[in-house]
Amino acid sequence: MPTSERPAEPGGPTGSAAPAPEQTPPTATAPTPAASSGRPPLSATDLPTLRPPTGPPRHPTDQLKPNVLAGRISHGGGGPCYTLVTDDGQEHALYGRDKGAWPTGAWVRVTVGPAPEGVECGPGRLVGLLRIERVA
Repeated sequence: MPTSERPAEPGGPTGSAAPAPEQTPPTATAPTPAASSGRPPLSATDLPTLRPPTGPPRHPTDQLKPNVLAGRISHGGGGPCYTLVTDDGQEHALYGRDKGAWPTGAWVRVTVGPAPEGVECGPGRLVGLLRIERVA
């Protein structure tokens, strides 16, 4: 078949110079530094800052969240004072009314809060007993 009668091949002398779109390998496009809305990129903006306070806070800002401890009751009884020894050997003096009778040697998990004022419960760090439960 003469050359003039053959169908044109893409990229050949009689075909188009660019390959067909489905044959073009995908290329990664780099993101543009400025958004299309004309705003600068986030990295070029200043960080937000807090305004100076207008006065002292109305409520306490350092409220302690309850902590959970686990260990063995080393001084039990009917309460309201108990002593808990954690696995790392720290003693905690627990104060909590109406928490039941807990025998010495019981393994428990306790939720504690701030220490009550004017209470003495023996050795260890004094904390308020919010919740106590036996663990197996």
